[in-house]
Amino acid sequence: MSFIYLSMILMLAIFLGFELIRKVPATLHTPLMSGANAVSGITLIGALAYAGNDNVLLAQILGTASVFLATINVVGGYMVTDRMLAMFKSK
Repeated sequence: MSFIYLSMILMLAIFLGFELIRKVPATLHTPLMSGANAVSGITLIGALAYAGNDNVLLAQILGTASVFLATINVVGGYMVTDRMLAMFKSK
């Protein structure tokens, strides 16, 4: 695929993601965050499989970076979800 085609897809994904997230009400944030954490967990499993690829050095480097970033995303997502749920607990 050409660089311009891939750049257009990236810009469209960024714009669409921003518009979708911006319009989410605060009451729906926690359930959506839990769903996003599940997707990030699947991404983490895919990244682990990619990092284990022993054919190409670049694939191992990108896979390792993907594992690191997906782990940060999953842990951060659960921390935010836990904090949001703590706001709804009675004192």
